[in-house]
Parts: sequence; structure tokens; C-alpha cells
Amino acid sequence: MNSSIIVFPGSNCDRDIAVALEKLKFQNTMVWHKDLTMPKSDLIVLPGGFSYGDYLRSGAIAAKSNILSEVIKAANNGCLVLGICNGFQILTETGLLKGALLRNKNLKFLGKDVCVKAINTDNKFSNKYELNQVLKFNIAHNEGNYFTSPDHLSELEDKNLIPFKYCDEKGNINEENNPNGSLSNIAGIFNDKKNVLGMMPHPERMIDQMISSDDGINLFKSLLN
Repeated sequence: MNSSIIVFPGSNCDRDIAVALEKLKFQNTMVWHKDLTMPKSDLIVLPGGFSYGDYLRSGAIAAKSNILSEVIKAANNGCLVLGICNGFQILTETGLLKGALLRNKNLKFLGKDVCVKAINTDNKFSNKYELNQVLKFNIAHNEGNYFTSPDHLSELEDKNLIPFKYCDEKGNINEENNPNGSLSNIAGIFNDKKNVLGMMPHPERMIDQMISSDDGINLFKSLLN
């Protein structure tokens, strides 16, 4: 399976994603944001980090990069696109995903492990997880508070476009276990076709039990499935 990782000035998780993909034998290419053409790709990843130092607004400048027009074209043609953390912010800035990522509810940067619940496993990104399985992922963001209109929130719920929600260790979904204030404890969303996923937690940091957790590896195995 061919994958491409888009690298921006300020990306700091691009190598982590590369390690995760290469561990599962993806044929991966690192693509610089100024490039004008995209290699043949089954999966495109917009990695986490702080593209352009989060100036103006997180992901806003990166969304205008040369290569993003090719990413948008590929996504509209059905290519799988994964945006993690800053990548999720970039996806909302391009319009590939609706909504916005606002400042965290406590107005502080969050860097810690959290629990998320697999709400939807009938898709290409999370089919290796069990429905309602509780996972441990890492978060590291200042603007992870997902917000959207009431109509779109209803659409996300009705069409089952929410793959992950923040929860406690027992899977309870409530405000107490919502680290950043996201609407409905949302940790990630799909587009209508479910070929574009944006999520704030970092599955690529959870691929080895020896150093953290291996709860993230099944996301990448799902893509191969």
C-alpha cells in the first residue's frame, strides 16, 4: 500500500507517522509542502505538529500550501486521507472536514495520555478495533476543542461519522472525561464518504507496548485490511 506524508515547516510528528507506516510495510514517501505533484498514494497523511508555528490560526497557513490542492483533489477522488492533531486542523481549514478546532476549554496546552472509545468500526480506518473498545492514546494540543453547528453535529451523529470519543477507563462518556471541551466528547470525525478522517489523539505514538501502548497499531492495520 502506497502512503504519502505531507511535511510542513513546524511538523514534528511526520517521522513518527513514517515509523508507524513503515513498521507495517507501507511504501511511504515524504512529500514537501511546496511540491506541486503527489506520488501515487492509497493513503495521504497530514501529520501533527505546529505548521508555521500556528501563526494566524492553527493550520490556516498550511492549508494554502501548494500540495494541498493535490490533497483535496485526491480526497475528492476517494483517496484515504488521515489528519492527526495539526493535520485535523488543516483538514477543517481546507473544508475537507466541517467544523473548527478552538482553544482548549482551560486555555492551556494539553500533553497527556487519554482514553477514547471506538464508536464506529465499520470503516476503513478502525475496522480492526472492537465496537466500544476503550483505547489509550496520547494528546498534545492547544486547539483541540472541536466545534461545529447544531445541524452538522446532528448529521455527524445520525450518519455515524464519529469514530472516536473521549471517555474514562470504563468507557463512560461525560464532561468529566472531556479533556479539551469538544462538543459531544468528539475526538475525531469523518467526511460523508468516510475516506477522510481527522482526529486529535495521536495513534502513531501508540505502536509499541514497550515504550507506551500499542493501542494505535490497529488503526494502521485497519488501513491495510
